[in-house]
Amino acid sequence: MSRQRCVRGLYVITDPVLCGDQLATKVAAAVAGGARLVQYRNKHADRQQQLREIRAIQEACGGRVPLIVNDDAELALETDADGVHVGQDCPDLPGLRARIGAGRLLGVTCHASLELARSAAAAGADYVAFGAFHPSPTKPQARRAPLALLGQARDQLPVPVVAIGGINADNAGALHAAGADCVAVISGVFAQPDPRDAALRIARIFTEA
Repeated sequence: MSRQRCVRGLYVITDPVLCGDQLATKVAAAVAGGARLVQYRNKHADRQQQLREIRAIQEACGGRVPLIVNDDAELALETDADGVHVGQDCPDLPGLRARIGAGRLLGVTCHASLELARSAAAAGADYVAFGAFHPSPTKPQARRAPLALLGQARDQLPVPVVAIGGINADNAGALHAAGADCVAVISGVFAQPDPRDAALRIARIFTEA
């Protein structure tokens, strides 16, 4: 499926604290550094703020990379975003797939469960995400996933595999070698002094492999 082709390399996820009023600037820097996808995540903002921020990100992306909205299909549709990412507790993945249409990306967090990932792929997910693989400042209590899960998922699933959780330029290579098609990164890019350079260092792991 053509919409899955972009799920390779660096996938950045915004954070309202780390990005703040530099959201668009930091996203533009990450894209310039080689990010292949951007996910907007700000569950505590009101609707008007979410709309403003998504439009700012879309302008920063300049149509070069897809913008995914976290856990809000209606917001994705309202802003004509390129996809939606949901958690493992989504009650109706086939219904969500139908709601957002065939042209948008659908990603699903599966934590450390290969069975959940199989079900998500069968229900229409374009990619599945596993983690956390390392301690994460964003979700410090997140359950850890074993590295071997990535290879198992790559061999058994028909969709790209995304690794998440405490990922940075120092550990992304091991995750890619273990089977991750893509790494989702928050602090490893947006908490760094130079987000473009941080993104470039991670993106190169995939482009030079």
